[in-house]
Amino acid sequence: MALVIPMKDKKLMAVKTGELPKWILMRNFTAKGIAGVFQRGYYRYYNKYVNVKKGSVTGVSMLLADYVLFNYCHSYKELKHERRRKYH
Repeated sequence: MALVIPMKDKKLMAVKTGELPKWILMRNFTAKGIAGVFQRGYYRYYNKYVNVKKGSVTGVSMLLADYVLFNYCHSYKELKHERRRKYH
């Protein structure tokens, strides 16, 4: 017999396309809910890449690479105008 999981407890990858709008409306979009999402993401990242037995610079370097990529995307509009072009 199959175990029925309530819609609220399903993970995003387990939701079917037709159930997606209903699943999204059940999410918590308050300030506390959004802060909880960021907190869970931080702890997941920290425990996977930083807080390990045989640590290396991998976790910190990925964080630095994400920071550099984010800043490049953020300032792309200004950098685009500073390219050297030939004017004929």
